[in-house]
Amino acid sequence: MTTPADHSLNLDTRQREMLAAMGVTYWWPENATETGKGTDTGTEVSHTATVAALAQPAASLTPPRVAPAAPSPPPRSVANHSINKSGKAVFDSENAPSTAHATSTLAALDWPALTEAIQQCTACGLCQGRKQAVPGMGNPRARWLIVGEAPGEQEDKQGLPFVGPAGQLLDAMLAAMGLTREADVYIANVIKCRPPHNRNPEPAEVAQCAPFLQRQIELVQPDLILALGRFAAQTVLANVVPDIEKLPLGKLRGQVYHMNGRPVVVSYHPAYLLRSPAEKGKVWADLCLAMAHLGYNPLEGYTPTA
Repeated sequence: MTTPADHSLNLDTRQREMLAAMGVTYWWPENATETGKGTDTGTEVSHTATVAALAQPAASLTPPRVAPAAPSPPPRSVANHSINKSGKAVFDSENAPSTAHATSTLAALDWPALTEAIQQCTACGLCQGRKQAVPGMGNPRARWLIVGEAPGEQEDKQGLPFVGPAGQLLDAMLAAMGLTREADVYIANVIKCRPPHNRNPEPAEVAQCAPFLQRQIELVQPDLILALGRFAAQTVLANVVPDIEKLPLGKLRGQVYHMNGRPVVVSYHPAYLLRSPAEKGKVWADLCLAMAHLGYNPLEGYTPTA
């Protein structure tokens, strides 16, 4: 394999190990800062400067454990919602379906009450097969919000997102960026309960859970949303990209979108990377685009943008 010009800078041993776990051989694409920083729509990072992907699975990393937020008294049951005419879950704050409680709405819930509402929700049939709901985890005022698709077996058992093999790879991705799930990001899924046999979420199920994710975005107020996987991208960008359900995820990569004024970058889900490790280089290019848009460098921190 031909090694491109050295863009590794002065990474420490741990950062290099984390990048190697992702299958990435060097960490900062040429001109990445100029490519993404301060743009309205963003552009795809140059293919001549993207990282080389290695064909091996992620190293075994132990994901950190963060206890869920302390619960408040249980709210009343959640009312049903609907999806729009095209079958998509309408998502933004102006058009999102109303999740009403008898005495309050999701818009009025703080973190403990929202967590309890998710854990007690029986609005769709997924509640019948779950061991527990998976609200989210991380820093509730993080600059980065990571949106996944749905809990898997381990997430269903532990009540935490991204704690199985895909979560181990996500931890490697975060570590390579100089981030941790406890301090720097908040992680949430579109669907809060595990679909049977890890099947794809149904449109009605996405519609039921989308208002919970919307409220989480309102509480976190992230500087950037990283949507991982097709269902995450379709939910977050439902009112941004026309006919998004007809577009493959590969067509949504490589640019910065804006949902209610908030930047969104789309990439592949870590579970997909475990099946297709050769795509890890594309994901690293997406992460570099997100970092550049925020003016973030793992070695130097954040640079104010104009």
